[in-house]
Amino acid sequence: MNEIGPREFLSQALRKPVVDVRSPSEYAQGHIPGAINLHLFTDEERARIGTMYKMIGRSRAFDMGLDIVGPKMSGFVQAARKFAPGKQILVHCWRGGMRSASMSWLLETAGFSINVLKGGYKAYRSYIRENLVTGRKFIILGGLTGSGKTLWLKKLAESGEAIVDLERLANHRGSVFGGIGLGAQPTNEQFENNLFHDLQSYHQDQVIWLEDESRQIGRIFMPEPFFLAMTTSSLIRIKVSDELRIKVIGDEYAGLDPERLAASVRQISKRLGGLVTSQCLELLENGDFAGVVRLLLPYYDKTYSHSLQMRNRQEIIDLDLVDYDPEKYAGKLIEKRLSLIQYPQG
Repeated sequence: MNEIGPREFLSQALRKPVVDVRSPSEYAQGHIPGAINLHLFTDEERARIGTMYKMIGRSRAFDMGLDIVGPKMSGFVQAARKFAPGKQILVHCWRGGMRSASMSWLLETAGFSINVLKGGYKAYRSYIRENLVTGRKFIILGGLTGSGKTLWLKKLAESGEAIVDLERLANHRGSVFGGIGLGAQPTNEQFENNLFHDLQSYHQDQVIWLEDESRQIGRIFMPEPFFLAMTTSSLIRIKVSDELRIKVIGDEYAGLDPERLAASVRQISKRLGGLVTSQCLELLENGDFAGVVRLLLPYYDKTYSHSLQMRNRQEIIDLDLVDYDPEKYAGKLIEKRLSLIQYPQG
């Protein structure tokens, strides 16, 4: 069994399958993106072994583990042959202990070449927290709600710029309506893992575009060092007319469940006030979503303006758009980025 550190492990993971031998609940809480969960024990089996260890001792717990794993061994090897035809596999458990050692022994016996993550998933988590923003340069795409920031991020990606879509990673659009129709969000731990994975897909010298976000996206809280790097990075602020903003918001939300939209309006009723809340609900009943958005804009504008004032931006540059013509403005966004941060020469 050959042990390697997190940096080398992740480098090899670009071309080799990763096997996570932890229990299903451990995997669900957070895992290395792309890892295959070939769990040695189910959650119930792991609990039984733990109880045996505490009540009777290590030896009996070990024997129980052997009894449980024995009948599964053939299945593990067959599964490994399917997802690793080249017979090279990376393996990890929680702390690089008995579970990864046992799976490695089995697969090596079956003819596979195995590298094990030294220190396990715990070491991986420490590594990504320490290296999440080290040496990274960000530029923030800002603007009031409905400015089309997510749309422009996608266009920048098509133009060859480096972007990380935080709302996609959080599976949430970032407002009180942001989770409607999108399903469950990942755990905070998995969000951090996915964020690190996306950041690592770019060279260290590349400037990465991020959409301006608050610290919390739905139920997700961004890691403090990353959020600090965001709030101290230069910002390009898109400015468009209210009518264009209403259209963009309407295109994104108007087809969603009216009952869910109404529930979201009620959720912020104290901030909106009774009159605006009742007006919004009446407009929703009448199918006038544009009217709802028009009433909500002052609330969102006030929230965004306050958050912007609280941040220590290096620089804010405005870009006024009269429409959403990608061919006209994508190049201008890149020009603004170049005026703030350029890629190193040579």
